[in-house]
Amino acid sequence: MKSNTSVRLAERTWPEVEAELDEGTRTAVVAVGAIEQHGPHLPLVMDTLAGDELARRIAEELGDALAAPTIRPGCSGHHMEFPGTITIPPETLMDLIRSYCRSLDEHGFEHVALVPTHGGNFAPVNTVAPEIAREIDANVLALADLDELMALQNEGLRAGGVAYQEDVIHAGAVETAVVMAVDEGLVRTDELDVGHEGEISVSRLLSEGFEAITDTGVLGDPREATPEAGEAILDGVAEAYAEKIRAEREAIS
Repeated sequence: MKSNTSVRLAERTWPEVEAELDEGTRTAVVAVGAIEQHGPHLPLVMDTLAGDELARRIAEELGDALAAPTIRPGCSGHHMEFPGTITIPPETLMDLIRSYCRSLDEHGFEHVALVPTHGGNFAPVNTVAPEIAREIDANVLALADLDELMALQNEGLRAGGVAYQEDVIHAGAVETAVVMAVDEGLVRTDELDVGHEGEISVSRLLSEGFEAITDTGVLGDPREATPEAGEAILDGVAEAYAEKIRAEREAIS
């Protein structure tokens, strides 16, 4: 970037952000994460950690964007059986997203890309994004197709050399690989163990909670994870999302 090597908005000073806007930076990437259980081997911050890293990589891939701080906590009521999880109502999350977008719009950002990294946040993001777009001048793009994200994540596993696929992704090979890639020391490797595998009803997970499916909070097999697969997952998702943002910007320019 022009004023500073970091694309993280929160690491900039206000004159540096002003200079970026003056020099053509018009896109902000806002991840929407969570603080919730991810089994006995991953930290509660996993979804936010992934959001921070994805937003940074997307902004760097675009070359003319800044990564806003990841919004947290999120809508994690279906994990509340597990201590440490913090959840907020969908209305509260949507108000937070609305305030983020209004603030960024007021300062001159013309495009705001919303990137949820936790499944419970996808519906609120998809609900509020078009509402916000009608309220502010900035274009609001919701990159919030959960099936698409999980498909990209499974592709990343394969690209990273892991011949394993997860139907529903939570605390298994994909997310463990991502944490390994970002900060391997956060993974409790002595606690790696297979969780619930096989067909899973997402609606049941959301309505009855994860404890109805898995005693440990884990879906899939985290033992399959590698740092190399985590890198491939993060790069693949960031590249795909950056391309969608470019296409959206070009379509409305």
